[in-house]
Amino acid sequence: MSAHACNFVWYELMTSDASAATRFYSDVVGWKAADAGMPGMSYTLLSVGETQIAGLMKLTDDMCAAGVPPCWTGYVGVADVDAQAARIVKAGGTLHMPPTDIPGVGRFASFADPQGASLCIFRGSSDEQPPQPPAGTPCTMGWHELLAVDGAKAWAQFRHITLPSL
Repeated sequence: MSAHACNFVWYELMTSDASAATRFYSDVVGWKAADAGMPGMSYTLLSVGETQIAGLMKLTDDMCAAGVPPCWTGYVGVADVDAQAARIVKAGGTLHMPPTDIPGVGRFASFADPQGASLCIFRGSSDEQPPQPPAGTPCTMGWHELLAVDGAKAWAQFRHITLPSL
């Protein structure tokens, strides 16, 4: 398992207006934006210096039809996406997107916990995640927080889902 397993390894913004969001975050946060060059889809990579830290994409028609609002999503690194997805379902979570390959990038799944909070799990194609800026580096994600109806129950759920020793 990579040293990044069970840490946040990527962030993604799904939005109704990708161009406006790219301008906003470039102007306000200072991120550099570059097209990812993914065939068949427009995907923008956001970087702090030379380090890619997030992606940005327009919500698809299917996402909009399903009621997905513009949102940020975090990706937690796991050793085995398929095994972790099975654990999520067994623990009462719901898969929004079953384990799926991103050619040349990795494998991911999207889920909601029993209270409806969403998150993604991810394993890269290589064993090592590219190095991330040190904690506290300006213009990086500095805090992760879950707002839940029942905080104790939510903590027990995510603790059960993400600890590799379970």
